[in-house]
Amino acid sequence: MFRFVCCILIAAVITACSPPPSASVETLPTLAVLNPAPTHPPEDAERVARKFLEAWKAGDLPAMYALITFNSQEATPLETFVALYEAAQTEMTLSSLDYTPVTLYRERDNIAVFAYNMTFDTHLVGQFTDQDRQLRLIMDDRAGDWRVAWSPGDIFTEMGSGGRLRLEVSAPSRANIYDRNGVILADQNGRAVIVSAVKQKIPSWGDCLPLLVPVLGRSADVLQKIYDESAPDWLIQFGTMEAAAYEQSHTTLEQVCAAQFASQPTRRYENGTLAPHILGNVGYPDEADVPSVRAAGFSQDTILGKSGIERSWDATLRGQPGGKLLIVSTGGGVLREIARSPSKPAESVWLTLDSELQTAVTKIITDAYAQKSWWSNSKGAAAVVMNVRTGEILAMVSYPTYDANAFTPFSMLGRAEAARIVAEVQADPRRPQLNRAADGLYPLGSVMKTVSATAVADSGVYTLDQRYTCVGRWSRDIVRYDWNNGHGTLTLPGAITQSCNPYFYEVGYQMFMHQPGLLPEYMRRVGFGGPTGLRDLTESPGFIPTPEWKLEKLGYAWNFSDEVNIAIGQGEVQVTPLQVTRWFAAIANRGTLLRPQLVQQVGILGEAPSYTLTPDPMEQLDIKPEVFDMLHEGMCAVTRSRAGTAEWLFRPYDALQAKGVCGKTGTAQDGSSPDAISHAWFAAYAPMDNPEVAVAVLVENAGQGSEEAAPLVRDILLYYFFGTLPTG
Repeated sequence: MFRFVCCILIAAVITACSPPPSASVETLPTLAVLNPAPTHPPEDAERVARKFLEAWKAGDLPAMYALITFNSQEATPLETFVALYEAAQTEMTLSSLDYTPVTLYRERDNIAVFAYNMTFDTHLVGQFTDQDRQLRLIMDDRAGDWRVAWSPGDIFTEMGSGGRLRLEVSAPSRANIYDRNGVILADQNGRAVIVSAVKQKIPSWGDCLPLLVPVLGRSADVLQKIYDESAPDWLIQFGTMEAAAYEQSHTTLEQVCAAQFASQPTRRYENGTLAPHILGNVGYPDEADVPSVRAAGFSQDTILGKSGIERSWDATLRGQPGGKLLIVSTGGGVLREIARSPSKPAESVWLTLDSELQTAVTKIITDAYAQKSWWSNSKGAAAVVMNVRTGEILAMVSYPTYDANAFTPFSMLGRAEAARIVAEVQADPRRPQLNRAADGLYPLGSVMKTVSATAVADSGVYTLDQRYTCVGRWSRDIVRYDWNNGHGTLTLPGAITQSCNPYFYEVGYQMFMHQPGLLPEYMRRVGFGGPTGLRDLTESPGFIPTPEWKLEKLGYAWNFSDEVNIAIGQGEVQVTPLQVTRWFAAIANRGTLLRPQLVQQVGILGEAPSYTLTPDPMEQLDIKPEVFDMLHEGMCAVTRSRAGTAEWLFRPYDALQAKGVCGKTGTAQDGSSPDAISHAWFAAYAPMDNPEVAVAVLVENAGQGSEEAAPLVRDILLYYFFGTLPTG
């Protein structure tokens, strides 16, 4: 702080006098002219100056306005005053400011000048200090106090003579998205054209406006507002049009509007139907997002990530714009460069996806729908392929798919075709935009028997070789039936292999008798009924009913029939294919619940990456090792033993049988209506002895898991291991 020293200038000799006052804010050194003792103490002028700047610091513009002279207020209404400051703060992307006092001196008894430096913190050009600023204060008789003799020059000096702030932004081009092998999935190789014109050079605005409306896709009201708010010598950016529209109309626009054109790269998805549920799409910010977008240095017309990887990694993919903050004259000449900052390059994202595998899985499912006419009631399917050691998602397919290019501004498909596709997708009752792999919710059916077997063995309710004679009917006050006429006497592994319903009805009953609610507790423990931890896409947590939920929501006590139902994945059970894949990966790696991950690497091509995936073991399941041995025995026999529910499908494929596939079929009743066809499930891991991948496939309302879903998993594994696709 500055000490107040009263100085009298006599014959060029400066003599110090009087100690500093005891005020809470120390006043500044004051230089006084040779006059009689002042009638208006300068420390009062300092008080008002500080109060004015503190109000600016706090963003209290009306409080600032109250401290300017009445003459200044008559010359500049409050609305204009506020608008000038808000426009300046918006233009410079201001986040905060602070000031440092330098000195206070008096020109006359009723005029004082407060000298200070102002430091601005901005989002786009960083921090800069404007030195040697001066705030002129006058003793205002009407106010009976000092007041700021304000002009726009108190924002920046040059604005007092008509200068205006201009921020010239240099935004980096949006970075690419690649697959794990460097195949481009999304780039900036689309093209659009920015249309601009100098207002005073437009021959006839009345003739120009009707030409701009259709090519830019903007309303006449919006364009008129842009025109009205622009100075005569400004280069006005009216909007952006498609390259095809430019070819057809640029000559006319040059003649009628004196239009100027600049190329602008736009988002393009190399194969728009390959992984739209993962890549997502880009678009303009929503109205609610505009303030934060502008604060980050982007305009409200900036293309940003709206969903999927484009959204979750948006800040990385778009980089950070740089720019120059200038004061320009009414003629557009630069009066002063206030600050500048370089842009931060955008970084590309490499996904864990293998685009060739993703393509193959998509084809396998698409071909199945084309070949199986009885799937006409099925609205969709999902498949997930995950590395059981790292959690990397190698493929994630949701069917039906759609073309992500249609949802991108200035689509490479053309405006009309893109609009047609968007309308078609949004009207499709199959809901193509739903990511069934991570957001679709389904009963799990017999695949849940792997969890029930785990729970009953790990808890000690059953021994690993617990025998039960499985007939076609099970009865304990309630009656349940098997999917065939019985399987004979089975142990736990055999019950998994043959998928015996009565065996697991009894498991549910015995678990309830041992400890009600323990079975759903195991289901949640192994990853059902909660999010998997996937960071990059939205996902549904699913649902596993519990005694507490039933009593609170339904008003009924939990009973053995609840656990009988959920033991085979029915009742209120709701899971996602991603959760199933993660659980099967945990069986394969013997108890580690890994975080599913979609991003392998982030960085600038040719430079060291800023991010590299590392496996993230979210939980090590406290399950006895011998339980995993039991699961492995029962699941591997599903495809290898003649009693296995899917053996007949894998038997002809010797190479795949040599690898060994361990899986579980599932047929889940769809409770949406009594006549609904069951959902088909198959989940597996392979190879048998040293697992690499887990795969889960769900086909809505397709029938038996062994007949409809298992062949798809088989074909996916054939491609994964041998690079071959089915021929028929």
